[in-house]
Amino acid sequence: MAESVSRLNCDITIVGRKRGECCSTDSVPFKTKRFRMLFSRGFLFYKFFNLRLFFYLLFHKSELLVSNDLDTLLPNFLVSRLKSLPLVYDSHEYFTGVPEIQNRPFVKWVWKSIEKMIFPHLKRVITVCNSIADQYHNEYGIRPVVIRNCSRKSDMIRPYSREELGINKDHLLIILQGTGINIDRGGEELIEAVRQTENISLLVAGSGDVVPQLKIIVSKHTLDDRIKFVPKTSWEKMMRYTKSADIGASLDKNTNMNYRFILPNKLFDYLSAGIPVIASDLIEVNNIVSENNCGIIIPSVTVENISSALKHLLGNNDQLAALKRNASLASQKLNWDIESEKVTELYREVLRRNGAKA
Repeated sequence: MAESVSRLNCDITIVGRKRGECCSTDSVPFKTKRFRMLFSRGFLFYKFFNLRLFFYLLFHKSELLVSNDLDTLLPNFLVSRLKSLPLVYDSHEYFTGVPEIQNRPFVKWVWKSIEKMIFPHLKRVITVCNSIADQYHNEYGIRPVVIRNCSRKSDMIRPYSREELGINKDHLLIILQGTGINIDRGGEELIEAVRQTENISLLVAGSGDVVPQLKIIVSKHTLDDRIKFVPKTSWEKMMRYTKSADIGASLDKNTNMNYRFILPNKLFDYLSAGIPVIASDLIEVNNIVSENNCGIIIPSVTVENISSALKHLLGNNDQLAALKRNASLASQKLNWDIESEKVTELYREVLRRNGAKA
């Protein structure tokens, strides 16, 4: 997003928190400011992060503010009012519907109260899919601009060979990737389905809350020869793994509103890599897969449904080849080169109306 805005000759600073391995700026071609925090999570973390962000924004010169998600909106909104600055709210998810706060009523009430207080006053809102845009419109009468998290083209990226991966070249290879391999995202069921199905191997590429548990399951059943774990890495390197696979998995469960509306980055990565997807029946994912005939939608995330889809593709090379072709065709229209045109158009208009240079 920042790269797209920078094409308008904007001088960009990315502000966030310092968090161990996540804080390398080697691949970020922009100025960055990261706060060291005494607390890593919970109420005190959010309280002090928002305070630090407020004072940083207040005392640093800027002509345009961008708030990424609800947990940064309050200080951005207050400073935008105090300094009469334009503000863009970029909502990457339906924040008050995330699973982490569904069983924490007070925490959910706090975030929803902040959203209700500020959202009706926002003039420029971006979100990642039509379902979330519709939800916000129903709640606040404001429909955000939809900019999907499409992937960059990966034509020039070379896949790893099966020999390099240590994977049987005769196996059907499936990949589950992302930095949010968390609860209710199908990792446990996928591993069990692979365990029960012969001639299938799996790559789990990325990070998340359940990855340690997945490793325990793999070790317990001595599946190390068929299931490999790849730590979080750069997008370019991750796509080498993705392009080596035959199928991508997108198995989020319909357990909360945020997942119900989800349109995950990994789906577009799979299309960019030219591989079809086995996906759960969620509205936005189903729309993409069905419209482009680039995968199999399973009715629910169960071991039996995943295993059935895997066996079907394992025994049907012609259909697998057709789905791969369709995935490649879909990536020609669902890529960041095209989607980012909406970004530059929106920010060009914001800057023009406010006479801002950056």
